[in-house]
Amino acid sequence: MKDKIKKIVISGKEVWPIIEGGKGIAISDGGSSGAFAAEDAVGTFSGANPKLIDNNGELVPLIYNGRTRNEKHEELIEYSIKAGIIQARIAEEISKGRGRIHMNVLWEMGAAERVLHGILEGAKGLIHGITCGAGMPYRLGEIAAKYQVYYYPIISSMRAFKALWKRAYQKVSSYLLGGVVYEDPWLAGGHNGLSNGEDPELPQAPFERVVELRSFMNEIGLSETPIVMAGGVWHLKDWEYWFDNPQIGPIAFQFGTRPLLTKESPISAEWKKKLLTLQEGDIFLNKFSPTGFYSSAVRNDFIRELQERNYRQVEFSESASDKFNSELAIGARGRKIYLSPKNKEQVTKWIEDGYTEGMKTPDSTIIFVTPNRFTQIREDQVDCMGCLSHCRFSNWKDHGDHTTGGKPDPRSFCIQKTLQNIVHDGDIENELMFSGHNAYKFKQDPFYNNGYIPTVKELVERMLTGY
Repeated sequence: MKDKIKKIVISGKEVWPIIEGGKGIAISDGGSSGAFAAEDAVGTFSGANPKLIDNNGELVPLIYNGRTRNEKHEELIEYSIKAGIIQARIAEEISKGRGRIHMNVLWEMGAAERVLHGILEGAKGLIHGITCGAGMPYRLGEIAAKYQVYYYPIISSMRAFKALWKRAYQKVSSYLLGGVVYEDPWLAGGHNGLSNGEDPELPQAPFERVVELRSFMNEIGLSETPIVMAGGVWHLKDWEYWFDNPQIGPIAFQFGTRPLLTKESPISAEWKKKLLTLQEGDIFLNKFSPTGFYSSAVRNDFIRELQERNYRQVEFSESASDKFNSELAIGARGRKIYLSPKNKEQVTKWIEDGYTEGMKTPDSTIIFVTPNRFTQIREDQVDCMGCLSHCRFSNWKDHGDHTTGGKPDPRSFCIQKTLQNIVHDGDIENELMFSGHNAYKFKQDPFYNNGYIPTVKELVERMLTGY
């Protein structure tokens, strides 16, 4: 297999067509990305809330001193920029100039453009490419051109890239478009780009979708620009017919899930052990994220609580009507709402079971939770630090009057809090654990027998032999 795998030009240099997926909130860092680059591959560290490391190699925790959301938001931006520059330096030191170093950012993260400018200005020459998804990064090409780095939009359909190209990318230095990352919206971990016209229960094979993308790229003069296949990639041998395929063109592969289980991966030992136990079906495609996007995560107690919270939900009205004619008093003040008789019966059972607190949603529904959960949700909403450009959980917006104008949605959660918790050795059962749908293969793959955890060097060699 290795003799069929050829190096490809990525960000101006020939490397193996192996790219480390840039998982957010410090799940890929300078240590892991530098190790991939050192093997003549592409390493990608997260520019979304990376860890700030001091001169002694110790973590500098982010402690908020601001009292308002906006003040905490500014502290988060400053911390992220400093941390991103440090992670780029760590990656460069480990790679020793080999391979390529990329940084991944989420377009929907709070102040994404400011963070990009700050890190790229402070780490000039250390970062070769920027990957960006979780939204439509129209200004990505413009920012990349300013710092003369390559850019890689992450999309999940030809239509999405076509919109980016026509609105923005054709107007800037297209030679800096290093590649287009096609991320399978049914198989990738983290946030996925399922459109309103696509059924989360009916996955489509990636080949036809990537051929459609390549066809459009050929039309606009990008026939030599690589496509990066992401989501569902485990063995390169599974994609053998994609190599040297004129319908596909230049191709590289992004591995998001497999790099989690390496010695250089910064996730906790408990998280790594959990990955070795997963079975098919343990990854859950859901729409609980405060971004409003679908996302894929391990089905643990955190996810189950969200499922149950959303299940304990009924329609209500503020006034009585033919449909809503059963009165219910909620909250400390005993405010009245009106339910249908059937739903009143169901709600009464939930209250008897201890789910006594009603929380209204933006969709004229109400959910029922325990008093402890009610208090936690309210505290998390108040403690919002503006990690997203728009947050449906807290109703934060990173510009203008800093509010979306809608009601906070208690069916969601504070994504910053839980991802920070789990990356800093938090409880793996009670925090959000993003993962691709192929994670169950860790348990099946003989490479990981007896709980074996390889180095990045060993993993890259394994990939190049086809396994």
